[in-house]
Amino acid sequence: MRGRTRLRRVGLPYLLLLPALLLELLVHLVPMVIGIVMSFKELTQLQIAHWGAAPWKALGNYRVTVDFDAPVGATLLHSFAVTCAFSVLTVGLCWVLGTAAAIFLQENFRGRGLLRALFLTPYALPVYAAVITWAFLFQRDNGLVNHVLHDQLGLTGDRPFWLLGDNSFVALLVVSVWKTWPFAFLVVMAALQSIPKDLYEAAALDGAGIVRQIRRITLPSLRPINQVLLLVLFLWSFNDFNTPYVLFGKAAPEAADLLSIHIYQSSFVTWNFGTGSAMSVLLLLFLLVVTAGYLLATSRGRKSADA
Repeated sequence: MRGRTRLRRVGLPYLLLLPALLLELLVHLVPMVIGIVMSFKELTQLQIAHWGAAPWKALGNYRVTVDFDAPVGATLLHSFAVTCAFSVLTVGLCWVLGTAAAIFLQENFRGRGLLRALFLTPYALPVYAAVITWAFLFQRDNGLVNHVLHDQLGLTGDRPFWLLGDNSFVALLVVSVWKTWPFAFLVVMAALQSIPKDLYEAAALDGAGIVRQIRRITLPSLRPINQVLLLVLFLWSFNDFNTPYVLFGKAAPEAADLLSIHIYQSSFVTWNFGTGSAMSVLLLLFLLVVTAGYLLATSRGRKSADA
């Protein structure tokens, strides 16, 4: 009887985890393994119906992908540079806006609850509804953005194209920051609740102003949560597919050609699934290396700070 009770106690956690493990296996692990296998095959539209019998290409797809002197590799390298710049700017702006808003809304004042709800609205909206709205706002002739900047304020000499050319990167960045920064605001606002108010009161008695309190108390206290927040924001922005796809369609402009949409074009527009799968595997390896290096660096920094 005692052994049966112990078995139930030990086996219950695994039993409860079983549905999640099965979903993880079916939704993530199995497609990932299939994608890795596809990256070693010469897989085009002609072989997709019988992809298992497609010719074996070994590392041929990877050689084409990393040959930066050839058109495929050159466009992939450009897309990688655009994605890095987009991710760094998105993460930085989202963190600054979210942290500033969270610190500002810690003070009690009339209408604070309304502002909190208003700031969370972009995060609560469905992605497609939000991005489609921005696509209408960025229209050259009928969009609100050009109406305000050109017609009302006269800041531009002519109505710029926001969804074409170099301005497309700015449009993509604005939309991404707008819909992502409330997540940083929500996380930082929750983390601020754990900071004792006694620290601020003692700092105020010592003559520390608001800026010094933020530098000496708020930011050091937020360091553990910020380490996780920055990593999550980076992974989200680097893998963002919905925003450029809904904003630009299947063919994103060269200035806003993120890796996610570039891999999609290689796989489902040009129907070269082998090359597209190789790009996806390389993207996965890059993100794993970056994540591991970031976690290692932050853990060492935490240990040295504790010491």
